[in-house]
Amino acid sequence: MRLLGLLLSIFAVVSKGENMCDITQHQNKNCIQFIVGSGTGCDWMCNYCANQLGTNNYYFTDNVCTYQEGQGCIGSPVAGNQYTCCSV
Repeated sequence: MRLLGLLLSIFAVVSKGENMCDITQHQNKNCIQFIVGSGTGCDWMCNYCANQLGTNNYYFTDNVCTYQEGQGCIGSPVAGNQYTCCSV
């Protein structure tokens, strides 16, 4: 019953377009994991990672968003997916 409640809570957060964050370690680096809601783009994701990690020197473990000179942070995140970014 608790698992069902937890899953419903996660679904409610994702469906509202809010983002969840969890700080983890990835290959001895500081990382954050989060789930994005509908309408969240790479600009927001890149700003979020930079702010949460305290650096502009980070990467997404699945390369969902990348920095392109003259274009900024670009990519195609999918609502409901979990993404991880790590400091370098």
